[in-house]
Amino acid sequence: MNLGSMLRRGWLFTIKHSLNRLTGHMARRGRGQFSLVRTVGRKSGKLFETPIIVQPIAGGFVCELTYGPTVNWYRNLVAANGGEIVRDGVTTKIVGLEPMTTAQGVAAFTPFQRRVLKVLKRTHFVKLVAAESPTAGPPYHAPFLG
Repeated sequence: MNLGSMLRRGWLFTIKHSLNRLTGHMARRGRGQFSLVRTVGRKSGKLFETPIIVQPIAGGFVCELTYGPTVNWYRNLVAANGGEIVRDGVTTKIVGLEPMTTAQGVAAFTPFQRRVLKVLKRTHFVKLVAAESPTAGPPYHAPFLG
């Protein structure tokens, strides 16, 4: 493992155990920019909730993959071909993923967010395809995988 890889893993560990706890709490309360993505672990079958920022669009949400497509929550979504997004207290089932170009992804955000994304040189975007209608109700429960 090279130094860059070790630093990346250390950074992601720090974010997971500090900032994600705070932003996850904010997302659960419907405060701020954050939403929760709920996924089922590829290997463990456990339910995971990760705070992310999504932008609603027709047919789903746009998500900027800040740390790239190798983060666990995204790999879990890909493996299961879906999961759930909880945004402002409303749960929406995600039934698919569609790649987006940088231009398409950036265009989905507000003018201020676009400027930030361009300054930060963000390039990884994906559309989280929503099921027909969102539901406000009980949390998602992982299917039995045993």
